Amino acid sequence: MPRKESLIALHAILVRRRDALRSALAGDLSLLKELRSESPGDVIDAALDSTQDEISSQLAEVESRELGQIENALEHMRAGHYGVCEFCGGKIPMARLNALPYATMCIECQREVERTGIGPADPDESEESRENSLAGDREFDVS
Repeated sequence: MPRKESLIALHAILVRRRDALRSALAGDLSLLKELRSESPGDVIDAALDSTQDEISSQLAEVESRELGQIENALEHMRAGHYGVCEFCGGKIPMARLNALPYATMCIECQREVERTGIGPADPDESEESRENSLAGDREFDVS
């Protein structure tokens, strides 16, 4: 399938996932409000309610983060630069986009970010500038 057709299919997937996450988040928040308004029966019930609230809250946070990434990907589609690595400017392979439709980096740049904790080197940035930046990062390393 040509890249353009694949991108159109990914747009539909992203829109469906966005809508599902919006519904889920709306339901999670209303459920949390309902649970808080009910009076707990005893200490154990209160502890269980608190634990369930915490789990729901963490799930909502993860879903919210994914929703933001999806909305960002849809905005990139509208702007015409979806599927372009935000660091190196190269095309993100379709296999990666199919696996993670809201990916903003190619695999190589993503690995570099995960390995170093900072973005890949800017090709226009001087070697000395990169070394100074890394040296400054090491000053605060408290391992």
